[in-house]
Amino acid sequence: MTMALPDLAAMEAWGRRIADALRPGDVVALSGGLGAGKTTLARAIIAGLGHDGEVPSPSFAIIEPYDPPAVRLPLVHADFYRLNHPEEAQEIGLDDYRDGAVLIAEWPDHAGGFAHEPGCLSIALEVGEEGRIAIVEGGADWLGRIPV
Repeated sequence: MTMALPDLAAMEAWGRRIADALRPGDVVALSGGLGAGKTTLARAIIAGLGHDGEVPSPSFAIIEPYDPPAVRLPLVHADFYRLNHPEEAQEIGLDDYRDGAVLIAEWPDHAGGFAHEPGCLSIALEVGEEGRIAIVEGGADWLGRIPV
């Protein structure tokens, strides 16, 4: 499925709809080049889960956890850009963070990818002529609940 996201308001609205559909154990895997909008969409999803404060980019921390009551569901926002090998995701304890939580993963390929998981919503963002284009593919657990 392809979605047009012509402006920031469209990106934020779609992020909130994704947040409404999330369940514990889900993964939102965000890929795309630098400046494609991965962090912007992640921030919109986190806001949609109820977080009303600043959402720092986890570029340097790699993993930024959020817990209720600040958000509706436990959440891990991860930016794997700086990982050199997928094994490093396990070394930093990714599985422990993920237990019962939603994972928003920027640069998921650097952590070995998540598309094989039934709860993975893969979103590839591209810069289009007007705004962004999202190429969306959901795992089996997303059947019938991918927000449009």
